[in-house]
Amino acid sequence: MEVKIGIQMAPRELVVQTTASEQDIEQALTSALTDGKVFVLSDSKGGTVLVPADKIAYVELGQGEQRRVGFGA
Repeated sequence: MEVKIGIQMAPRELVVQTTASEQDIEQALTSALTDGKVFVLSDSKGGTVLVPADKIAYVELGQGEQRRVGFGA
């Protein structure tokens, strides 16, 4: 799943590919925002992304687009 995180005062959004489910991401985001702590997200390569909850402008959840191979439309 592809997660786009907009951060306040940052010109670009943070894009993370993760294997976590949509419900897990929503739960982690909700708890980080209510507690005012850090939003923690594991990426698909085994890394960890940490974003301060008070700096999050938006979070967009979506399915990652499959890469196409070849020249066909």
